Amino acid sequence: MFSSLIGESPPLLAAALVVFFLAGVVKGVVGLGLPTIAMALLALLMSPSRAAALLIVPSLVTNVWQLRPWGALGPLMRRLWLMQLGVTAGTMAGAWLLGAPSGSWAMVGLGAMLIVYGAWALSGAKLSVPPRAERPLGLVVGTLTGAITSATGVFTVPAVPFLQALDLDRDELIQAMGISFTVSTVVLGISLYLNGHYSAADASASTVMLVPALFGMSAGTWLRQKLSPIVFKRCFLLGLVALGLQMVLREALAH
Repeated sequence: MFSSLIGESPPLLAAALVVFFLAGVVKGVVGLGLPTIAMALLALLMSPSRAAALLIVPSLVTNVWQLRPWGALGPLMRRLWLMQLGVTAGTMAGAWLLGAPSGSWAMVGLGAMLIVYGAWALSGAKLSVPPRAERPLGLVVGTLTGAITSATGVFTVPAVPFLQALDLDRDELIQAMGISFTVSTVVLGISLYLNGHYSAADASASTVMLVPALFGMSAGTWLRQKLSPIVFKRCFLLGLVALGLQMVLREALAH
C-alpha cells in the first residue's frame, strides 16, 4: 500500500496525510474522534479495508497514550475486562464471517454508524447502567462493538454511549475509552492480517500516517485554548452525520 500511495498516486498520499492531520486536530480538541473521522474521510478516497489498514498505527499509538495514568489502569481494566472480551470475540467472529470491510455494504454500514453516533451525541441523551447490569451488558455491548468494527472499521458504537452511561468521572471516562479503542485497534489489525489485508507495507504506510496525526493532535491541543470545545464538537458531529448521509445516499443511488 505504501508504495502504491507514493509511487502511483502522490495526490492520494497527500490527501491521506491531510486526513490524518485533521483527525488529529479533532482528537486534540475534543479528546476523541481520530479513528472515526479518519475512516469517514478515507472511505471517500479508498476502500474501507485500505482505510482501516492505514488507521492501525495512528489509532494504536494515540489510544495507548490515552491509557495514562498507568496506576489507575488496573482497577478500570478489572471493571471493563468482560466488555473487552466481547470486543475481541465480536471483531474476530465478524472478520471470520464477513471478511475485511469492503464493497457497498461496508460503505453503507460505515455511513449508518456515522449517522447513528453523530445523531445520538448531538441529542445529548443520557443513559444510565445499574451496577448489577454493568458486566453482562458490557459483554453484549463489547460483542456488538466488535461486530460493527469488523464490518466498518469504526469502534465507537455502541461502546462510547455505554461507557458514558457508567458512573465514571471525566478522567476515568477518557481512560476507559482509551482501553476500549486500544483493544479494538489491536484486534482489528489482527483480523485484517488474517484476512490478508494487512502486510508489512501496510504497517509502513500506517506508521507514516502517525506523523501528521501527532502534529494534528498538537495543533488541536493548542486550538482547545482558543475556541469552545463544545461548539467544535457540535460541528464535528454534524460533519459526521453529513458524511454518513452522503455515503448512504451515494450507494443507494448507485444501485
